[in-house]
Formats: sequence, structure tokens, C-alpha cells
Amino acid sequence: QSLGLPITDEQIQEMEANLDNIDFKMAAEEEKKLRHDVMAHVHTFAHCCPKAAAIIHLGATSCYVGDNTDLIVLRDGFNLLLPKLARVISRLADFAEKYADLPTLGFTHYQPAQLTTVGKRCCLWIQDLCMDLQNLERARDDLRFRGVKGTTGTQASFLQLFEGDHSKVEELDRLVTAKAGFQRSYMVTGQTYSRKVDIEVLSVLASLGASIHKICTDIRLLANLKEIEEPFEKEQIGSSAMPYKRNPMRSERCCSLARHLMTLVLDPLQTASVQWFERTLDDSANRRVCLAEAFLTADIILSTLQNISEGLVVYPKVIERRIRQELPFMATENIIMAMVKAGGNRQDCHEKIRVLSQQAAAVVKQEGGDNDFIDRVRADPYFSPIHKQLESLLDPSSFTGRAPQQVAKFLKEEVRPALIPYKSKMGGKIELAL
Repeated sequence: QSLGLPITDEQIQEMEANLDNIDFKMAAEEEKKLRHDVMAHVHTFAHCCPKAAAIIHLGATSCYVGDNTDLIVLRDGFNLLLPKLARVISRLADFAEKYADLPTLGFTHYQPAQLTTVGKRCCLWIQDLCMDLQNLERARDDLRFRGVKGTTGTQASFLQLFEGDHSKVEELDRLVTAKAGFQRSYMVTGQTYSRKVDIEVLSVLASLGASIHKICTDIRLLANLKEIEEPFEKEQIGSSAMPYKRNPMRSERCCSLARHLMTLVLDPLQTASVQWFERTLDDSANRRVCLAEAFLTADIILSTLQNISEGLVVYPKVIERRIRQELPFMATENIIMAMVKAGGNRQDCHEKIRVLSQQAAAVVKQEGGDNDFIDRVRADPYFSPIHKQLESLLDPSSFTGRAPQQVAKFLKEEVRPALIPYKSKMGGKIELAL
């Protein structure tokens, strides 16, 4: 109307008054008859707006309705997920800060490795989620509106409506894009916006799924080690057959759903690859499933992970015991260096330690006993020059390097600043339904 088409205020007011007056029964009957969902609703809307019926859907195509709506929903979906992801990061950041200094056995290849700290390990999780936060923000901000492009993207119908005035067609596109809350529209489209957009959207959600799967797998492994557990309710039953069990079912649920989320990106990959020329309809049913499921799945695993991160339980005594089992072998280099400082020969010391460590390993592996390497060192007169230093040489905190400092710096300089835009949406704890 503002660009000069003969549309009356009365027609606009009639449509505005009936926006929520949707006769779904009539729409269903129309769709059954017409086999066309958009036209079914065009007819239903026109029935409610007889004065405006002649101009409803004027110059438009079904994808003007469907694709533009999808882009609005995708944007709004990201806006729902981002605060949830920020909350998870915030809760894990609090956990990492609390346990920044607590030494724990590190693992590579799931074999005992050098020590790290509980907080530092948590920062590995947080860093992945911060990357996801950036990726989701980027994917949301990269979205453009399809805008007003017509049946094959040429805007021919609108150029006809405006009697060849290209400037008015461009202005219509700009005005509709702005009204939908987008800064830009895609300059070229076919009948649809490029289905590569859906790939970008589901790729970042699939990547989020991979991060959460990794985090929850770590928690499941730690639960097996009895070092860290997810929340477990007072009357919760872990197994119908084994009453003693405390299965990490929340983390298992996250892993299960995350796998589903990761596979959904295969749908838009295949859809984009088979869009013939300006468009084929074999994308439609597929997209109605995979786009919605991806956002819904991401939503529930974020809620579940938030619940987990708010109730993680740490067992320092178990962690300390496992360190004590492995630390003697890790301390051998420190012992050698201390002996050399006390006047010993490195090669002689190395051979002594090799023999004693092999004997201790045999006790652990063949007899099922505890690691008695340090007791053997204490009993050997050769090591008498450093016997008084053994306790300090075995202090776990001396094996964690700069882990505590890394945690503090990472949280201060990277994590907390990334959460500032979501500060007002952090909310309280979340309770899960069944």
C-alpha cells in the first residue's frame, strides 16, 4: 500500500483483526481437497476476510510464506538455545573455579598419564562449549531473509505489479525484510532460499551434539572410577536387578540424544545436493522433520546437561587414592634428579629405580596388591640421601604444572566475557521431568 498498490486501510484492518481467527477444521478440509497446505490456509484466511480476499497472497509463491517463516523460526530457535548454552557454560565455569587446584590423574588413551586438576579437565569441556556458543551466534547472525523474490527468484510477478518500477520492487523487498527483523535478505534465490543454509544451521547443532557427547562420556567414565558423579536422587533406583548401582542415566540420555542430533545434519546435506535448478519438492517433508528435531533435541540435552552440571558430586578421597597408586611411577624422574643433586650418578640411579619399579609393578599386576614402589625406595640404603625428601617429591600439587593458573586465566579472559550478553538470562537451577 505504501508503495502505491490499490490496497485499502479497510482490507488491512480486516486482515489484522483475523490474524488469530484460524479455522483449522476448514483448513484441514481445504488441504484434503487442494493437496496444498499454503493454498488451504490462503482460502481459509480469505473466508475470514472477504473484503481482503482479492489481495491475499498477491504476487507471492508458497515459499514466500514457508521459507520466510522457516528463517524466522530458525533465528528464534537460536535465540532460545543460546541462553541455555550460556547457562551450562556458567555452571561448569563455577565448578572449574571451585576445583581448579584439586589434582587428579590425567589420562591419555585412557591410560594413566601426568596429573591435571579437576578444574582444568572441566575447562576442556568449557572450551568446546564456548566454541559452540560462538558458532551458534555466527550461524544465527549469518541468517538472511528470503524476502520478496517470486516463483523462481526473479521477482517477475512483483515487477509486473509495480508496472516495471525496479526501485519499488527493491524497496518492497527491503521493507518486508526489515519488518521481519532481519538486516539483510539473500540477493539471489530460486523458488527457495539455498538449502545450504540448512546445512550451516544443522552443522553447528551437530557440533554442539558432539561436544555434549564427549562431556557426558567423560562423566560416565568418571562415574565408573567413582571420582565424579552426576546428581542422584535420594530414592532414585539405578537398576531393577542390582540395587547398589548408581547408573549415570542423565549423561547416558545426553549421549543417546546427542548421537541423534549429530546424524540429523545428513538430511540437509543430501537435500541441498539434489535441489534441481530452481527447486524440487523432495526437500519439504524432510525439512519439516530434521529442522524441528534438531532444535528440540539440542534444547533438551542442554537442559539435561545444565541439571548435571548443577549437581556434580566430587569424591576427593577416591581421586587421591588413585593418584597414590600411580604417582610413585610418575615421580621417578623427580627422584633421579634429587639423587643427582645429592651426589648420585644418574645411570646408577636409573637402573636402581628400573629394578624397583618392575618389582612394584609385578605386585600390582600379578598379585593385585598396592603400589609399594616408594616403600622399596625407603628400604633401599642407596636412596638414604633423599629419604627425607620423598614426601615433598610426591606432593601431587607439584605435578599439575600450571593447571590452576590456566583455569583462572581462561575463565577470566575468555569464558566470563563471552557470557556477558546472557547475564540477565542465567536463571536458577533446573529440575528435570521424568
